[in-house]
Amino acid sequence: MSVTIAPSTQFSSGKAGTKLLKQKAGEFLQCTRATNVLLELIAYQKECLARGAPLTPSLLTLEHLFTELLRRDEMRTAVATPSRTAGVPLENGNSSQPSHKQWLLMQYKESFGVILAGLNHEKQADACQALTTAMKLLVAEAQYPVEVPAVPSEQQQFPVGRLKQILTSLLSSERLNTHLFNRFLEYSHYLDVIYFCWKLIPSLVPRDCVPNDIFTQNLLLLIGAVSFGKDALKETNNVLCVPLAGPFDYVFVRRQINKTWNFVVNWPHGEAAHQQLLLVLLEKVLPHLEKPVLLTDFLMDSLDVGGAISMLALQGIFVLIQQYNLTYPNIYEKLYSMFEPEIFHTKFKARLFYLADIFLSSSHLPEGLVAAFVKRLARLALIAPPQDVVIIMRFIGNLILRHPALKSLIFHPTGGEASSDPFVTEERDPMKSKALLSSLWEVAALQNHVLPSVAMAARFISNPFPSVEWDLSSVLEINENDIFDNEIAKKTKQYALCIDRPAGMFGYCGGEISSQYWKLF
Repeated sequence: MSVTIAPSTQFSSGKAGTKLLKQKAGEFLQCTRATNVLLELIAYQKECLARGAPLTPSLLTLEHLFTELLRRDEMRTAVATPSRTAGVPLENGNSSQPSHKQWLLMQYKESFGVILAGLNHEKQADACQALTTAMKLLVAEAQYPVEVPAVPSEQQQFPVGRLKQILTSLLSSERLNTHLFNRFLEYSHYLDVIYFCWKLIPSLVPRDCVPNDIFTQNLLLLIGAVSFGKDALKETNNVLCVPLAGPFDYVFVRRQINKTWNFVVNWPHGEAAHQQLLLVLLEKVLPHLEKPVLLTDFLMDSLDVGGAISMLALQGIFVLIQQYNLTYPNIYEKLYSMFEPEIFHTKFKARLFYLADIFLSSSHLPEGLVAAFVKRLARLALIAPPQDVVIIMRFIGNLILRHPALKSLIFHPTGGEASSDPFVTEERDPMKSKALLSSLWEVAALQNHVLPSVAMAARFISNPFPSVEWDLSSVLEINENDIFDNEIAKKTKQYALCIDRPAGMFGYCGGEISSQYWKLF
């Protein structure tokens, strides 16, 4: 006996509604001729989309229903050639069964489009579930194809058409789909997904018009998601759907990557897209480019933008210098200009210090140049957050170790004091900054810093220098909470007593941190 489904406008979204959805799906699977049941389930999914209602129950219902239909070959039809079908009746002369299969296939295709429409749902959890459902149906369709090719082929078994629908939906021009690409990462490390994605991506890139920044950022997220290291190609059994017909065709994929990149890099970019473009280039794409030297103009232009974009461009330039022996004019002047107070508020701060440490690693650099960096860093340390002061102190110490003659800056006889420092802060050319005539009075002043860890870091100029450099990497990622926790964990025999609860420094977050440890004995 057929169960009557409630009107969609009154359909419950709670457990009762989910139970009824499962009941209706089971009823349809028992008798696929109950076409009205399937139509009602699809209509309910559409209504949920229109109302912005939760999608997960209906998505899981459609996923289960169509996965079972695929497994049973209920929608499977043969792709016949004219020579094979001429005068041959379909399905042994039974015309009703093929028409029902075709109807089911039509509903499946329509439902797949409705599922993909869920990617635009306002709730990220429902949107991610829509993507998961689409990918699971793709896997099921690969295992149980709805169309059997006349000539068997491994590549034809992969549902490329479904994958193209998914990628097209992900590449929205209206909303940034970071959450969806994070979910897509669960599938994009498989070799078959990588291969067929790159087979499709160039065809998804607009060529007649320049896309907006939202589309560009989504495309870059996709490129980053399906990028791979060459070590991944060794895992030939790492496939999601079906094994590849042969070895992974890296030559073809590399050609597709370069074709796509040549389009993207020449589009105009906003700040966010420009920054993301450099990140994807450095972390994903650069090893696959056929002619990386062609990036020279792009990186040099990016270097002049300032901020985080300049820091990322600097890393790209470093790679080209290191691996391709390219020379760049005024590279040290540009690096020098990046050390501004704003660097302490960017998430790529550690990257800048790391690259600067490498650029200044040679002991053959002019002492005047290195001295200018030392003074600029010391001046910045006066206004830097505590955790960054520790980084700067170690960096300065390493530069002095590489250039022992710079020890003269520690106690320069004519270096002057703060009010008469000969160092020219505004000078853009480090060689003209008169840094060698100055002294490190800034470091001496920081020896009286209120935080013991910062004061201790600044005391390196008053102690004998070590024989090896300080490890800069161990402090690049520390933050103010790390410094505070380290101070709390220290054991001391003498305690400073203050009866007034601190209102500044580490009590700035509504007093939460200071209140946690504030006790009167």
